[in-house]
Order: sequence, then structure tokens, then C-alpha cells
Amino acid sequence: MKTDDFVAMLAAGAEPVPRRAVSRRLWWALGLSLPMALAIMQTEYGVRRDLVQAMFWPMFWVKVLMPACIGVAGYVMVQRLARPGVAVRRAWLGVALPVLAVWVLAGVAWATMPETARMPALMGRTWRTCVFNIALISLPMFVAALLALRGLAPTRPAAAGAAAGALAAGAGAAVYALHCPELTAPFLAVWYVLGMALPMLVGALIGPRVLRW
Repeated sequence: MKTDDFVAMLAAGAEPVPRRAVSRRLWWALGLSLPMALAIMQTEYGVRRDLVQAMFWPMFWVKVLMPACIGVAGYVMVQRLARPGVAVRRAWLGVALPVLAVWVLAGVAWATMPETARMPALMGRTWRTCVFNIALISLPMFVAALLALRGLAPTRPAAAGAAAGALAAGAGAAVYALHCPELTAPFLAVWYVLGMALPMLVGALIGPRVLRW
């Protein structure tokens, strides 16, 4: 069979991909996995008892919105990396800028607080478990995002895996914030950032294996 005939045979009956197919697939993945993440948070840790009161504190919203912005940026990157030839453009800034902002906030807090308060502000009460708690809550969304990507066409699997990690970690950290008692910028700048970096690193490492097509 000639090459032209073979290509024509493969193209026969080909139909355009439905518009928003990638978005729908990702929304299905999030819709199924986000309740699982909330269930893990509630079952393993529980919502903080003073949640209503905490909602009036600015640092509570920093703790929620910083990872939420990273999750949104991860979603945008996954959506673009799921399609061949689509540039990520400046979506990565949505991951970098919230981290930079909380680092600046932590630096200012560190410089202005008494020396005796610095280490308690950095370590808090939960530094030993925070990173892994975020990773655990992120796990359902991480798996769901990778499964969604497997049915699409990422041509940069390491970057796509890292973006899936950013999506899952940002959403997972925002969910974990409903339980977490820590409210200092230095704590967030170190332990929350590490907790979100872990799924991104794992995604970048396993992406070439699980997203190969």
C-alpha cells in the first residue's frame, strides 16, 4: 500500500473533536475527585472548630487563596498542555506569582517580628505533617487529572504531569486550609509551598511514563 493511500485510509471518516472536549473532561475529573478530597480532609482531620471566626482573619484568606490561585493556573496549563501545539504562554506565572507573594509577605513578617517569635512562626505546630497532609488530600485530584490527560494528547508529558500536580496540589492545599490551624506567613511560605511542590515534582517525574502515547 502506498503512503498516500494509507494516510487517506486513516483519515477516512475522521471528525473534528467537539469544542471544549478538554475542558469537559477536566471538569468531570475535578467534579468526581474534589468531593473525595473533601471527604479525606473531613474524615482524617476535620474542619477547624473556629472556621466561622477564622473567616474574618486576613491570613486565613491568604492561606486559602494562595493555593487556590495555583490550582487555577494548573488547570489552565493542563488544558493547554493536553492539546498538541498549544503554548502554555504565561500561565506558569499563575503558579510562580502566588508563591513569590507569600515569600515576600513572609520576609516582611520575619523582619518585623521579635526574634523569639520567628521560629514558632516558621515551624508552627504541624510542620512535621503539613507537607504530607496536603499531598494526601491532593491525591484523588492528582490521579483524576492524570487519567483525564491519558485520554487526551499531551506532547510534553513531563510538563503536563507537573501541571496536573499544580492543579491537584493547589486545590488540595485550599481544602486542607479548612482544617489547618496555622496562620503565619513564614509557615505558609515554607510548608505549604513544599506540600504543593511535592505533587508537581512527582507529576514531572512520572508524566513521561503514564502520559506516553
